[in-house]
Amino acid sequence: MDKQVRKPTVHSMKRRSSAHDYSRSGFYHITISVPSVLHQPFGRIVGQLNKPDGDSDAPHVELTPIGKMVEEELKVSIHHYYPMLEVLDYVVMPEHLHFLLMAKGDVVSQSGKATHLGHVIAGFKYGCNKRFWAMTGKICLATESPGTLKSSTALGDAVGTLKSSTALGDSVAKVPKVTKAALPPLFDAGYCDVMPVDEAQLDTQRAYIHANPRSRLLRMTNRAWLQPQRRTIDTAVSVPALEGYLRRECPYQLTAESLDIVKKRLLVEDERVICDSYGNTELLTRRLLPVVCHRKDADSFQQQKARCLSEAASGAVLISARISKGEQEIMDAALLSGYPVIRIEDNGFPEIYHPSASRMDDCASGHLLLLTPWSYQFRKHEEKVSVPFCKAMNCVAQAVCKKKDSWWKEE
Repeated sequence: MDKQVRKPTVHSMKRRSSAHDYSRSGFYHITISVPSVLHQPFGRIVGQLNKPDGDSDAPHVELTPIGKMVEEELKVSIHHYYPMLEVLDYVVMPEHLHFLLMAKGDVVSQSGKATHLGHVIAGFKYGCNKRFWAMTGKICLATESPGTLKSSTALGDAVGTLKSSTALGDSVAKVPKVTKAALPPLFDAGYCDVMPVDEAQLDTQRAYIHANPRSRLLRMTNRAWLQPQRRTIDTAVSVPALEGYLRRECPYQLTAESLDIVKKRLLVEDERVICDSYGNTELLTRRLLPVVCHRKDADSFQQQKARCLSEAASGAVLISARISKGEQEIMDAALLSGYPVIRIEDNGFPEIYHPSASRMDDCASGHLLLLTPWSYQFRKHEEKVSVPFCKAMNCVAQAVCKKKDSWWKEE
């Protein structure tokens, strides 16, 4: 195929790890979503942001009957059919669900056959589908236990003219003949899985699951700040000027190939670099100061840190890509002291973007603004950002501030 006409790759979050055996023991953070046409069938977010977790008025999901059915299937059916699997934590959101699944041993079916985790998820979905179709009048079910993690070949028993049932408490005399095409699925195809590899990652995943309702309510309450704003910030730096900066700052690391990669990833309009934003854009109206720590200034780091924090205390907003340890120390200290900051992100915002719970809280409170001059690209966790990318972000920080990074040396 001609490379010039090849469509760009759309990276899916539902891909499986080729190096992992999904029939083995371990922890899995599973996310399953509903089709967009169903909107929010599981419930709605209610509660108050000022109430702590555990309080009856804390942010939570008020489940619909369909949401309660999915919760029941999640809590009961998976462990019933696969005793080696246990749902440790979960949250049923209005249009998707997260659950942390622990496999205490190899995943084996009731017949003793080794089973892939994907088969378990498919069975869970089908069990929910059958009850969903019954609840919406598509089919009726013979009386059975809630657990329905069975092969989808049972669909042949669920379609066609069925006898009356009282499984849902309603008497149905006769259900019209239906086909597979007439039975809308409750869930999208596939699922997303994250595999925590240590206790710290496991705690992070559990915290993320617990924080979902509060994070959603935060976004609902602060819509302008808690959703990506596309191509809204003009850095005023031209692409040729950025290229010149890179040639001066990293001549040895800047190859024709690396420069081409940087240019392809940049967000550009009218030959000028622009940024997407997430958070309090009002911070851009204040006095802005770039934070860039160079190796040549290592001996003066404490002086630089003190000057930065002093200016932040006086109302300036610090902006940095937060790459080096020194930059991280200064920016973290400013945020911890309650001073607002701006961060240049090393990747673009995907279509659906959720920062960490702590960063979302900082954005919601107006103390943090995230900027990115890059289009989004899926990359593995261990992939490092190249020197030209880091230098480009330092250039953007200075361009947004309209000030050189050596300002702290001035009297």
